[in-house]
Amino acid sequence: MNYWLFKSEPSSWSWNEQLKKGEAGEEWDGVRNYQARNFMINMKVGEQGFFYHSQKEKSVVGIVEVIREARQDSTTTDKRWQCVQIKALKSMNTIVHLHQIKTQPELNGMMLVNNPRLSVQPVKEHEWKIVCSLGGVSP
Repeated sequence: MNYWLFKSEPSSWSWNEQLKKGEAGEEWDGVRNYQARNFMINMKVGEQGFFYHSQKEKSVVGIVEVIREARQDSTTTDKRWQCVQIKALKSMNTIVHLHQIKTQPELNGMMLVNNPRLSVQPVKEHEWKIVCSLGGVSP
């Protein structure tokens, strides 16, 4: 199984809004970066990801699951852009702030630390376990 991280500005799409979508989830649309799009194209139903609030909060706030694989992004007619559908699984028991992640030597290679601008990114299994532990949730 692969793991992922989805970044969103809370003023655009917050964790609370994602939670309200329930089992139906929501399209992760509007991504206009080829690398992020390619990551979404590689996602499989059932894979999980962190929901990350960017901008001021800079923290992992929840865990989501991919419930539909990549297809045409409904916010554009440009066929190049794809999106997946995700649903909220659970909130972190303890919000994991970026500064906490940066203090963990085992997370120095995490894409979030080294390429923070990318809105969709992979998370390695050992990174997933550490961040879950910091957040007080089972991996």
